[in-house]
Amino acid sequence: MIRHLATVLGERHRGALRAYLCWLVGYAVLEGLAMVALVPALRALLDGDTDGALRWLGVLAGAVLLTCVARYQQAMKGFGLALTTLETLHERLGDHIATLPLGWFSSEKVGRLSRSATSGTFMVTNVFAHMLTPVVSGIITPATVGLAVLVLDWRLGLVIALSAPVVWTIHRWSAGAISRTEEERDGADALAASRVVEFARTQKTLRAFGRGTEGYRPLEEAIENRGRAGGNMLRQTMPKLLAGGLAVQLSFVLLVVVGVVLVLNAAIDPVTLVVLLALSARFVGPLTEVAGRSGMLRMAANDLSRLASVLNEPPLPVPADPKPVTKPGEIEFTDVTFGYREGTPVLDGLSLTIPPRTMTAVVGASGSGKTTLTRLVMRFFDANQGTVKVGGVDVRELSTEDLMAQVSLVMQDVYLFDDTLEANIRIGRPGATEEELREAARIAGVDEIVERLPEGWATRVGEGGASLSGGERQRVSVARAVLKDAPIVLLDEATAALDPANERHVQNALHTLMSRSTLLVIAHQLPTVVAADQILVLDGGRVAESGRHADLLAAGGRYAEFWNRRRRGSGWRLVAEADA
Repeated sequence: MIRHLATVLGERHRGALRAYLCWLVGYAVLEGLAMVALVPALRALLDGDTDGALRWLGVLAGAVLLTCVARYQQAMKGFGLALTTLETLHERLGDHIATLPLGWFSSEKVGRLSRSATSGTFMVTNVFAHMLTPVVSGIITPATVGLAVLVLDWRLGLVIALSAPVVWTIHRWSAGAISRTEEERDGADALAASRVVEFARTQKTLRAFGRGTEGYRPLEEAIENRGRAGGNMLRQTMPKLLAGGLAVQLSFVLLVVVGVVLVLNAAIDPVTLVVLLALSARFVGPLTEVAGRSGMLRMAANDLSRLASVLNEPPLPVPADPKPVTKPGEIEFTDVTFGYREGTPVLDGLSLTIPPRTMTAVVGASGSGKTTLTRLVMRFFDANQGTVKVGGVDVRELSTEDLMAQVSLVMQDVYLFDDTLEANIRIGRPGATEEELREAARIAGVDEIVERLPEGWATRVGEGGASLSGGERQRVSVARAVLKDAPIVLLDEATAALDPANERHVQNALHTLMSRSTLLVIAHQLPTVVAADQILVLDGGRVAESGRHADLLAAGGRYAEFWNRRRRGSGWRLVAEADA
């Protein structure tokens, strides 16, 4: 746990963490020594030695004063670290995830990150403010007392020494079981939360098929599973906590029994036994509290582990000496092999070159690696073998800023931020002039959307662009790419689901982009494919065919098969467009 705390706080605050831990350990030891000082004080008092009792009470008062000072210091430093966590953890998470490969951000990991950044942060602050002190003092203080008893009477000390491993073993067993059930419950909570979001987002589809009032089975199953996991956690936790507390109490009972036997055999006088039992009672109390808090401690440890695992994710490697772009707009793959899972390559020895200011259309069956091409260009992932060059330089030798300056991305699923229409387009180039913004909007057909909106450019589009249609969102996305004016534009199925009106606007924007940028288009629409300067047909992770439309059609290979299948499936409208 300490290692995870250090990771979560970061290098900057590790000195403060060490100071806190030193004060915490010092407080626990001083608390134990103050209890030990009770032994000679009580013995002198019971023996009628008033002067001796007063002297030892003075020692006790000094120990208590030092304990109070240490307690105050560790408490204030703990609260300080809790505040530091609240103030800096989200910023550190944000800074770190900004350095991670884009391929890391799967829906599962994003959901886990969201949960850890909220409930996990709260749990970390609790560790510093409330949880760590009783746990550490509950271990170190009894250890100090146990050593003192061993010195004062080796027989009773031996009972404590033999009981400690048993208590610790039961504690570890119960804490481990609680940790496992908490992980199961946490997984069920995360799944249920994602199902709720899914249920909300798919309301249109569910209602269209009459499923709006009959429930949503995946959500119902997730909620049922969450209830079972929560119930199982309660059933598993309570017996384990009781077992830990019972072990501590039985240890004290054994200590009393051994003490009584020693008194009956005149091996120890009753006064000494009473004094030692009073001291040993302080051995039992903190251990009982530790046993009671073991469940929460393990939950906190799990949250810490999840946060630390995010912060320990290796960032995207960046070159110490980045190389400048030498051929703006050029894309080159050389013997590239890549797979999302080990032993399952999506691309297998693929080589291709896309010259600057040309349009290349990529076609192929599902799973042939079309989208993977764009992900490797954007450096979502690094190739397992071979090189991917952008602008004449291996992407691994480009700084992130230089690589992103070379590329714009237009995808089929567009996400708009809950901001104004203008702000969503300005993401492409925040420093663009008003004239450049308006021109990009005109090229992408967004000016027509602006005229229909109640507040024009200042209209908020809602989360995800909910107030716009899918085609309108796509036009905004294209306007971003036009405004960015990057040497390379990647389009992944950008026109696949557009109606004719929106498709016309997007196609017009593509013609404009072709005059100043390199276009790599993953397309199924026939007009887009025909307009390309180069067509690449992917099959089995390699380029099966490449060339212009007429040449590939005349060759009668895979492309011709693709073309004929699309013509038959598209009907008379697309045939007419293609023939035109």
